[in-house]
Amino acid sequence: MRDWRPTATLAALGRRAELLMAVRQFFAARGVMEVETPLLASAPVTDPNIDAIAATDPLSGDHPLYLQTSPEFAMKRLLAAGSGPIYQLCKAFRRGERGGRHNPEFSMLEWYRPDMPLPALMDEVVALINTLIGEHPRRDVSYRQAFIEHAGLDPFTASVDALRDCAAGHLELNFDSDDRDMWLQLLMSTVVEAAFDPEELTLVYDFPASQAALAKVENGRDGLALACRFEAFSGGLELANGYDELRDASELLRRIRRDHEQRKTAGQELPPIDRYLLAAMNAGLPPCSGVAMGFDRLVMLSLGAERIDEVIAFPLERV
Repeated sequence: MRDWRPTATLAALGRRAELLMAVRQFFAARGVMEVETPLLASAPVTDPNIDAIAATDPLSGDHPLYLQTSPEFAMKRLLAAGSGPIYQLCKAFRRGERGGRHNPEFSMLEWYRPDMPLPALMDEVVALINTLIGEHPRRDVSYRQAFIEHAGLDPFTASVDALRDCAAGHLELNFDSDDRDMWLQLLMSTVVEAAFDPEELTLVYDFPASQAALAKVENGRDGLALACRFEAFSGGLELANGYDELRDASELLRRIRRDHEQRKTAGQELPPIDRYLLAAMNAGLPPCSGVAMGFDRLVMLSLGAERIDEVIAFPLERV
């Protein structure tokens, strides 16, 4: 017989409710408006590392829709319409993501700050985390320095062979690739992040331009093209991913087409292009920074939980 009970204790669900309330109080005090956008979308993100869950159009029954992988596109349409600072606490969905820290349906906190520089958004992320789970020491480190310290190589100058050899020194590999970003992402997730101090909040900034996603790209002091983005971690647990947001619709379209090429090469589905988002960006997305934060992971951190199942009522196997 299937177990009908929740995987989280009622005490954990109570703590979750307290944190939901605290998030809303945090943004209310700062004049940031809560919004709701649809969970169904006509076009999901095209990032090759993220797969959306398809759904059937509830009216026609034949036109495919998608459960959102994040509320980013719809929230940017609100920003272009003049919403001002906004946040959203909502469900997001990603196909194939299940494990100790992942459930295909999860809770995301996302917010956007018009005219707020990225360093100020990083400060706000830390302020929110400290409000929710208590004060933690903070360390800011560049992507390059984090690799040098924990992987022993410079991610901007190391050859693909050097990246592969570094990975082989830490992991049992049964595959090969000439994809530089694949090796960088593998080393970041398995070697660099794992070495972060569990007692600190670590904020990593200045990612390679090839990993900009929807962030702006600018030249650093040494002439390197850098993505204007950051990620926040507690130990090796990724909590947030923030951007100085790209506003150029033509550049967005170029990146989408690049994603499609990568997906085609990998034999992945090619998601449709979000024409609403492109139209909104052409109409004028205001200068802004934005960040997505895994709310379930904040609850895990607050409770010292090892698995996401300890902080959500019903994971995939119990729905």
